[in-house]
Formats: sequence, C-alpha cells, structure tokens
Amino acid sequence: MVAVVFQLLSFALLAMAVIGAYRRLRADRGPGPGPAPAPEPAARPVLSSEAVAAEQAWRRARAEFQRLRAEFAAHEADPLAVLRRPALSDTTVAATARFVDAFAEAQALDTDGYPGEPHAGTHVRAVDAARRAWTAAVDAADRIRLAGLDPGERRTVERVVKLLTTARDSDSEPERLAAYGRARVELDRLERAGRVHLPRPARARLDAAARGELPGP
Repeated sequence: MVAVVFQLLSFALLAMAVIGAYRRLRADRGPGPGPAPAPEPAARPVLSSEAVAAEQAWRRARAEFQRLRAEFAAHEADPLAVLRRPALSDTTVAATARFVDAFAEAQALDTDGYPGEPHAGTHVRAVDAARRAWTAAVDAADRIRLAGLDPGERRTVERVVKLLTTARDSDSEPERLAAYGRARVELDRLERAGRVHLPRPARARLDAAARGELPGP
C-alpha cells in the first residue's frame, strides 16, 4: 500500500515538473502570434511633372478638337454659310482637302479617356494640324468666294442667298413658301451642273425647313 502511494506521488511530482517547464518555455518565447495584420492600402503612384503636363496638354487638345468639330458641323449644316463659302465644302480645293484629311486623322485618334503616351501626344499634334488646316481652308474659301463660277452662276448663287435669307427672316408664310420653293429650284440646277456642292447636312436642313413651312395635306 505504501509503495502504491509513493508511486502516485512520484507521478504527480513528475507531471508538475513537466507543466512548470512548459510554462517557463512559453514565458521565454513570449506570447504566440496573433491574427495577421491587414495589408496596408497600396499607395497611389506619384505622377511626374512630365506625366501631369502631358495629360493636361491632351485635355486641352481634346477640348479644342470638340470646338473645331462644332465649327465644321455648323458650316456643313448651314446652306447660307455653304453658299457664301462654297470652296470650304469642295474637296477639289487643295486647302479644303488638306483640312478634311487632317480632321479625319484627329478624329481617328480621339478617345473619351486619357489614353496615355505616346497616343496622347500624337493626338495633340493631330489636333493642332487640323486647327491650322481649318484656318487655312477658311482663309482660302474667303479669298475664292464665287471666283470659280461664271457671272451667270454667281448671280444665281447670290439670288439663292437672298431667297434663303428672306425665307428665314420673313413673317409672311406665303413669302417664306415662295422663297424656299424658288431657292430649292435654283440650287437643284446648280448642283446638277456640278457647280455648287451642298453638303448632305445642309440639304437635309433646307428640306426640313421647307417641309416645316408647308401646310399639311
């Protein structure tokens, strides 16, 4: 019996020694690892001054191209403007052909968002070329005016301009209807002869205006 008690006490002392040693080991090592810290958000890249300047130049060029596009569209849709500067809608005129090509190139490079380099720089240069080509084409059209037409054709164009101005400004419905009708007949004859080219937007606007003035069936 004494031997059994002595054996039990020996096991107890051994267990206590093991537990104490384990605790001392834990204390020496320090606390165990906690949950992993959350990753810090990635810092936004700092753009160089050159990159900032390139993006600003692209934004200015894009705004300039939108203004140029609006000017070109306004001319192409205005019959009176076309008749006053017919060379600006005639691609057989060298200055106009150069503008059309430069405009098409800038249009092809246009993007809604900043495309980065080198695309952005190419677009900036294309817009600058298109603006300079437009200015040159307008200047050429102002010089040419109706010089390419014979005297009779020039008188016809001048008469159509007066008719369209009357149709636009008159408060008299019969007068407007008569002016639109005569102007369309004169323009059709000039276009069939290949002497004046009325762009599709200008023709559509003229036809729509004439239909708006005509009474319904």
